[in-house]
Amino acid sequence: MSYLKFDKNLMINLEQSLSKEMLRTNQAGAYHCSSIVGCNTRKQHGLLVIPIPEMDNKSFVMLSSLDETVIQHGAPFNLGLHRYSGGVYSPNGHKYIREYDCESVPRTTYRVGGVILTKEMVFSSEENRILIRYTLVDAHSDTTLQFRPFLAFREANELVVQNDKLNPHYTEINNGVSFCLYPGFPTLYMQFSRKPVWVQNPNWYNGIEYVKDLERGIPYTEDQWVPGYFEIPIKKGESIIFSAGLSESSPRSFGKMYEIEVASRTKRTSFYNCLKNSAKQFYIKDKENEYIVSGYPWGQIRARDTFIALPGTTLAINHPDDFHNIMNTAWKALENYIDNELPDNRIHGIDLPDVPLWAVWSIQQYGKALGFDKARDRYLPIVAKIVNWILAGGHPNLQPETSGLVGTTSTNTPVSWMNATSNGWPLIPRSGLLVEFNALWYNALMFAYNLSEGVADYEHDRENWLIVAQQSKPSFIHTFLNDYGYLYDYVNGNHADLSVRPNMAIAIGLDYSPLDRRQRKGVLDVVTRELLTPKGLRTLSPKSYGYRPFYLGSPEERERAYHNGPSRPWLIGMYADAYIKVFGMSGVSYIDRMLIGFEDEMSQNCIGTISQLYDGNPPFTGRGAISQATNVAEVLRTLRNLKKLNA
Repeated sequence: MSYLKFDKNLMINLEQSLSKEMLRTNQAGAYHCSSIVGCNTRKQHGLLVIPIPEMDNKSFVMLSSLDETVIQHGAPFNLGLHRYSGGVYSPNGHKYIREYDCESVPRTTYRVGGVILTKEMVFSSEENRILIRYTLVDAHSDTTLQFRPFLAFREANELVVQNDKLNPHYTEINNGVSFCLYPGFPTLYMQFSRKPVWVQNPNWYNGIEYVKDLERGIPYTEDQWVPGYFEIPIKKGESIIFSAGLSESSPRSFGKMYEIEVASRTKRTSFYNCLKNSAKQFYIKDKENEYIVSGYPWGQIRARDTFIALPGTTLAINHPDDFHNIMNTAWKALENYIDNELPDNRIHGIDLPDVPLWAVWSIQQYGKALGFDKARDRYLPIVAKIVNWILAGGHPNLQPETSGLVGTTSTNTPVSWMNATSNGWPLIPRSGLLVEFNALWYNALMFAYNLSEGVADYEHDRENWLIVAQQSKPSFIHTFLNDYGYLYDYVNGNHADLSVRPNMAIAIGLDYSPLDRRQRKGVLDVVTRELLTPKGLRTLSPKSYGYRPFYLGSPEERERAYHNGPSRPWLIGMYADAYIKVFGMSGVSYIDRMLIGFEDEMSQNCIGTISQLYDGNPPFTGRGAISQATNVAEVLRTLRNLKKLNA
C-alpha cells in the first residue's frame, strides 16, 4: 500500500483536497506545484514554473495548467478544475478522479464511464522540461483526448489581466506548437510523443481566482490566455507523453527520457524517504555552482538558510558530495565578502552577522557525520579564517567586546532570523548582545580550538581562541542567565529582554555550550514547558506579552504574528540535541515520539514535506511557504542522530 495515496472520497471533497498541495522540482530552479486535485490555489502554482537568468533569476509561470478532455461518442468530459469569480468551480473534473498516488511520481487515475485514464508527471533533471504521460487503461469505444493549455508568461508573484500586448502567433514544430507571448520571455515549446491536431481557438479565461491568496489578503484574481487545443486519438493500453519546455526536443526521446527519470526516483514509502525526496528538491545546480533554495514556492537562496539546512539536506541523506559542492559555493561567496570582493548575486544575506557563525556550525556537523579528521583536512582553514576575521573586528556588524562576547546593531534593519518588519522597521528590534549569536560564537571558538589540535600552523591561534572562549563563557552566563532559570533573548545596554523565545534552545543545543549540564536542564525545562509543540518550538511563549499564535489575516497581521507565537520546526533539531545532552540515552525515546508530529504532516498541506511554520496553538495548522529547507533539514538531521544512538 502506498504511503501517499488518496482515494476518491477525499479527492472529490474540495474542502479536503484543495488544502493538500504537491511540489516537484528539477534541481535547476524549475518547479511544478498545484493542489493534488489539479486546481491552482496560489498565484505561484503552475505546471511549468522556471527561473529566467536574464530577469534576475526570478521564477516565472510559463504554463499554468493543461486541461484534459475525454471525448467518446462526440460527448466531451473535461477533467480540468479552476475557481472563477464568486467562488465558482468549473469544469469540475475532480468528480472523475478515482485515486491520487504520489509514491514514485504523481499519478492521478480518472474514470469517465467505461474509460479509465491515468496521468503521471515527472520533471527532466537535465533541463527545464516537464513530461506528462497519459495511459488509456480501459475503454469500450473509440476515445479522443483534447488538451487545452492555459498560458501565463508572468512572474510567479504577480498576476496578469487581459491585454492587447500579447503576441498570439504560434509556430508549428515537431508534433506540437511553440509560443512566446511577450518580449523578453523565452519560447515555450509544447509537444507530444506522436502527432496531434492543433486547433487554433484563442480565448481569454477571465476571473480565475486563487483561494490561498484570497485567504492571505493579497490580490488573487487574474485572466489567462488559452490559444486553442490539441486533439489526439488514443487506443486502449496506449500511452501518450506531453512535453513542455524551453527548447524543442525529439518526440521519439520522450519515452526513454520519462523512464530514466522515473527509475531515478526514491519511492516515498516511509517518513524518511519522503523527507529525503523533499531535501533534494531544494538543490539548485548550474554549470559551476550548487545552491540550496530556502523554500517553495517563493523562497530565495539565502546564506543563513543555506548553512543551517546544509547538514540535514546532504549528510543526513548520505550525500556528502553535495555538501562539498554547496559548501564550496557558499564559502566562495562568504570569502568574497570577507575579502571585500564581488559578491555572488544569487546568494542573499551574505553580510548578516550570524552567517559566518552558522557556516562554522555547518562544518562542525560535517565533522560529526564523517569524522573530524576529514573536517580538519578539508575545512580547518575556513574555520580559522572566519574566527580570526571576527576576532579582528572584520565584520562591520559583529564586533568583539572585551568581555569575550560579540555585539551587533539592529536599529533599522533586522539582523537575526527573527526578521519581521513593518513599514521597513524591525518588529522585534533585537540589538546589542543576542543570545544565539554569542552561543554560536563560543561554540565556534571551541570548535576551532579542538579541530586544530595537533596542527602546528595554528598553535598561536589556538591559544588566542581558548583565551577568548574562557572570557566568553562566564560573560555569557552573567549576561544572559536570569534568576528565573532561562536566558534573556538579547541584552542591549541596561535593557534585558524578558521575552521567552526559542533562541535559548540554540544556546543549549550546541556541542560547546557556555552553560553546564545543570544550567542547560533549567533552560530546557522552560523551553519544554512554554515553547514546545508537536510542530517545533513556538517563537514566543504564551505567557509573554504580544503572543500571537495564529499566522492569519492581512499581510500586516501575519507579519506581526510571524515571530510572536507560531512554531518553527527547524528548532526541534536544537531542542533534540539539548535534550539528549541533558538526559542521555534515556531521552532518545522521548525525541523519537516528538517526531511523530512531523510524520503526520507527510499527508497534510504540501504532501511529503514540511511547511514553513505552524500555528502556536492547536490544531497547529501549517502556514507560510509550503516546503521549507531548514525544517526538512533539521528533522532529517535529528532522525539520523537518533538512528546513530540506537545503533
